Amino acid sequence: MTWHAALHHCQQNGLPHVLATQVSALGSTPREPGARMVITPSSVIDTLGGGTFEWQTIDTARRHLAEGNAGFHLEAFSLGGRSGQCCGGFVNVMLEVFPGARTHLAVFGAGHVGQAIVALSHPLPWHRHWFDSRPESFASVEPAPRLATHRLNDPAAAVRSLPSGCHVLVLTHSHDEDYALVDALCERDDLGSVGLIGSQSKWSSFKRRLQRTGKSEAALRRMRCPIGTLGQGKLQDKTPYAIGLCTVAELLTLTDAPASIDDHRGLESAALKPLFDDFQEFDLP
Repeated sequence: MTWHAALHHCQQNGLPHVLATQVSALGSTPREPGARMVITPSSVIDTLGGGTFEWQTIDTARRHLAEGNAGFHLEAFSLGGRSGQCCGGFVNVMLEVFPGARTHLAVFGAGHVGQAIVALSHPLPWHRHWFDSRPESFASVEPAPRLATHRLNDPAAAVRSLPSGCHVLVLTHSHDEDYALVDALCERDDLGSVGLIGSQSKWSSFKRRLQRTGKSEAALRRMRCPIGTLGQGKLQDKTPYAIGLCTVAELLTLTDAPASIDDHRGLESAALKPLFDDFQEFDLP
């Protein structure tokens, strides 16, 4: 596999990876500027020339992935100093760190609204877990990046399988299934959000039943019903596409992490200056 194919695969599937690009070279170096490789937590695709310099590049890239340091990182290697190689040249490598898709969405129900939500969320960098109890539900579903389909046999077990921080939508064809899922979801206080399709009267009915079983008020407050209101009250357009569109828009507000005003974008200027100084002081034979 080439770095082009590896990059496409990682981007399409939301996998954590680093694109390492040799951006400059002075003197004798293993590869030319423009050489690239893709580094994941468990594999390396293509090469910048091998040797200790490449091993250090891989080690640095994986450290950035482990620490969640997304963005650009410029690394400098003197091939004879830091890298312990005999080439004697000087190389700058740009590391573009992609932590991968971090948002998980579980959609319970493959009816018209569920289909609309899954289709509308396709371009977003979310891992989607789609459940339905009907055996024919996914017969015509084409494989897609970051989408896994599951037969819903045991609502409680399915809820237990969800990753921490997952956002959940409950919109099955059955009120009994909806209730069983919500009942199990009340036991998970580590989820990103939980939304239930239906009217306020449906939620009032569910809430009374859940209270009788001893569910805490904190657990009940985590439930959102109706879904897709976007703070505007009752949606008049009841088409599946409209409900799906508003629901995905609502999820975008729930999954968005606002950047701190102090967040720095791009490379630190203080990190660049020594690199330019190194180039000026570098003596070519």
